Amino acid sequence: MTLKIISAEEILYSGDVQSVTLPGSMGEFTVLHNHASLLATLSAGNIHYLDTAGVENVTGITGGIVDVDSNVVSVCVY
Repeated sequence: MTLKIISAEEILYSGDVQSVTLPGSMGEFTVLHNHASLLATLSAGNIHYLDTAGVENVTGITGGIVDVDSNVVSVCVY
C-alpha cells in the first residue's frame, strides 16, 4: 500500500507502508492493505505509519483530509 502525506509547502512522506493510523474527526482509525475506498476529514493529532521494514513513524498534523482508493492513501494536511 502506498502512503502520500502532502502539505501546501512540501511532500512530507511518499512510500510503501504496511499500515496507517489516522486521527479522524470522528475518532482514530487504521487503514490496512485492500481497505475499502474512503474519504474522511482529519483532526489535529498524529499519523502513525508502519513502513515495509517494520519501523513505526509519526507525523503530527493540525488537520486535513484523507482519500483511500486502490491501495493508495493520500493525506492532505494543513
